[in-house]
Amino acid sequence: MLIPLLFGITLLTFILTKALPGDPVLSMVGERAQPEVIERIRNEIGADKDVLRQYFGYIKLLLQGEFGRSYYTNRKVFDDLLLKFPHTLKLASGAMIIAIPVGLLLGFISAYRRESIADRIITSISVTGLSLPVFWSGLLIMLFFSLTLKIFPPSGTGDIKFLILPSITLSLPALATLARVTRSTLIEIFDLPFVTAARSKGIAEFKLTTIHVFKNALIPIVTVIGLDFGSYLNGAVLTETIFGWDGIGRFTMEGIIKRDYPVVMGCIITGTLIFVLINTVVDIVYHYLDPRIRLHEKSR
Repeated sequence: MLIPLLFGITLLTFILTKALPGDPVLSMVGERAQPEVIERIRNEIGADKDVLRQYFGYIKLLLQGEFGRSYYTNRKVFDDLLLKFPHTLKLASGAMIIAIPVGLLLGFISAYRRESIADRIITSISVTGLSLPVFWSGLLIMLFFSLTLKIFPPSGTGDIKFLILPSITLSLPALATLARVTRSTLIEIFDLPFVTAARSKGIAEFKLTTIHVFKNALIPIVTVIGLDFGSYLNGAVLTETIFGWDGIGRFTMEGIIKRDYPVVMGCIITGTLIFVLINTVVDIVYHYLDPRIRLHEKSR
């Protein structure tokens, strides 16, 4: 399944990158460059070949475990990805460290106190977090914490001081989604017969909620966490660009702007592999959390 998926992704990405307006060679040397210089560079990067030969040449590189070389730096794209992935991993982890506890807590309070003022406030916060564009929330956070209060640096890649603002920005949509999913799932489970039966037996509300109800709500919650973390590992393009964070997302954006096709292709294929890996981990967690899946597979 993985090989056909990768083949489809490489084909689609190759077509889309070639469809981008502009000429990578002219963006490198400028429109006033001598024709012989332009032709020489086209020959060096293989842009003088027909599209099919370029595509199969790239597939050959992939089979050798390579993503090609950047048009601008002549560095191996794979080496650059290895340098930038730890930064993206750090940012994604920071965002999830904020989003998971806060999102779960807000969702739990909202479900436990449904139709209350707290529920309405949390629902409004969740809707705002989902509807506010990342570039807008990022600029507001930078303006307040960096330029007004001067607590954190506005941009750059470094220690935890540089990590906090982009992590907060990146966590907002994940936090909002997690809060809404947790609320809806818990409300649905609170209304199930086994919860009513447990209450009638005198089980303490805290024990009922944390052990019985919350355990049954974990599957959709784990799905949201896995998908968000997987997407962040692919590179949070807008967040990394706004805060100057030197990760895969910013690397992808620079490749698109410069028409650096090997960089764009390498980033997208790497992102696909990461997403498939995260989904595989989520499926394994499903088997652990839901015994019905194991029983179904044994009965087949």
